[in-house]
Amino acid sequence: MDDLDVSARWQARHPTHGSVSNRHLCADIVPGQRALTSPNGTFATDHDYSAAEAYERHFRESLERLHGEQRYRVFADIERISGRFPAAKWRRSDGTVTEITVWCSNDYLGMGQHPEVVSALTGTAHRCGAGAGGTRNIAGNNSPLVDLEGELADLHGKEASLVFTSGYVSNQASISTIGKLIPDCVVLSDAFNHNSIIEGIRQSRCEKRIFRHNDLGHLEALLREAGDRPKLVVFESVYSMDGDVAPIGAICDLADRYGAMTYLDEVHAVGLYGAHGGGISERDGVMHRVTVIEGTLAKGFGCVGGYISASRSICDAVRSFAPGFIFTTALPPPIAAAARASVRYLKHSSAEREAHQRQAAATKQALQAAGLPVLPTETHIVPVIVGDAELCKAAADRLLERHAIYIQPINYPTVPRGTERLRITPSPYHGDTHIAELAAALAETWGTLSLA
Repeated sequence: MDDLDVSARWQARHPTHGSVSNRHLCADIVPGQRALTSPNGTFATDHDYSAAEAYERHFRESLERLHGEQRYRVFADIERISGRFPAAKWRRSDGTVTEITVWCSNDYLGMGQHPEVVSALTGTAHRCGAGAGGTRNIAGNNSPLVDLEGELADLHGKEASLVFTSGYVSNQASISTIGKLIPDCVVLSDAFNHNSIIEGIRQSRCEKRIFRHNDLGHLEALLREAGDRPKLVVFESVYSMDGDVAPIGAICDLADRYGAMTYLDEVHAVGLYGAHGGGISERDGVMHRVTVIEGTLAKGFGCVGGYISASRSICDAVRSFAPGFIFTTALPPPIAAAARASVRYLKHSSAEREAHQRQAAATKQALQAAGLPVLPTETHIVPVIVGDAELCKAAADRLLERHAIYIQPINYPTVPRGTERLRITPSPYHGDTHIAELAAALAETWGTLSLA
C-alpha cells in the first residue's frame, strides 16, 4: 500500500506553490507538462490545464516508478497444449512461436488437462451452456455448483461448503464477514499470510495482531494478551513462496486453550496432501479441529474458483452477509462440474500425489547437485534464490529465450526485497529428462550472469 500512500511525506518530497480551492499545487512539474496534482490525490484544473493530462501523467509516473525499481511485470504469451502438460507454446511479440516447458505452473498435478476433468467441463457446457446467468441471488444455484459444494464439504469432513469465483475472493469475503459478525473480535495473523488474507482482515475492521511466522510462543503471548475477547487465528498450511508448513495441530491446541476460532488457508495443499487430497490438515489428522478451511479449485484441482468449508451456520452467515459473494456472478456450471470431477478423482487416486512428491524430490536433488542456491523445503515448492530484482528477471528471460524453459521471476512485493527468486513447481509430468535439462539450463544461466 506504500505506493498509493499520499501523506505528509508527499508534501516533503513535492514543494508546493499556491493553491486552488484549498488544494496544493506542485511546483516541480517538468516544463511543458501541465498536470496539477494535489497531495490528497485530487487534480486541479483551470483554463490552462487539462484534467485528462493530469490523470495520464499520474499513471505514467506510477508505472515509471515500477520500472525504476525493477518491479514492472511482463507476462509471456503462453498457450498450454492439451494432453501434453507441461509443454506449451510461447508466442513472441514478432508472432513467431516456440514450444517451451513450463516449470512454474500452479496446476500442480496437471489436473487442468485430465481427461475426466475436460470431459466433465465439455459435457456440462453442451448441456447447460457457458455461463451461470448471474449472481446466485439473481439466477439461483446451478446444480453442478450445489454438487461441488457437497463434494467439498465431504472432502474436509465439514457440514457445508461455499464456493466463490476465486481463492482470493473466498479469503477476502469470508474473513471480512466473519470478523464483522463477531463483536470486538481480534484477529491474530501469521506474518507471512497472503495478501487476500491481509485484505480480508483489513476489511473486517477488526483489531489485528501479527504473530511471527510459525512462532507458537509469540502466538500464545498474543492470545493471552487478548484475554476474554473473541479471537480468530488466521494462517496457511503451505506458504507458497518458501514452501514451509504450519504446525496446524499445535496452533489448534493454543486456540482451544485460549478460546479462539481457527481459519486455515489450504490453497497450496488441497489435492496434493492427505489420503483424499484434503490438505496438510488431513495428512496430519487435525482437519476436524479447524473451524474454517479455505481452499482453491485453481491449483491442485486444476480449474478455477475458491471455497470455504465449515459448519452450516458459518457458511450460511458468509453466504448471507458477504458482499463478495452476494454481488458476484456464480461459478459457471461447466467449471463447477470440472472442479467436482477433479475433487472426486483425487479423493480416490493417490498416484498423482505420489508421483508429484517423487518428482519434486528429484528436482531438488538435481538442483542441489548442480550447486544452485535452492531453499530447503519439505513441500513441492522449489525456490531458487537470486536476491536481486534485475538479475532475477534477466535469469528468467535467458531461461526462456535460450533454453525454452519458462519460470516467472518472483520479486517484491510478493517476496521481500533481497529475496527475489525463481519459484519452481515440479509436477508428476516433469520427467527425469525435463529435470536434467532444467538443472543444466539453470547452471548455464547462473554462470553466464555470474549469479554463483
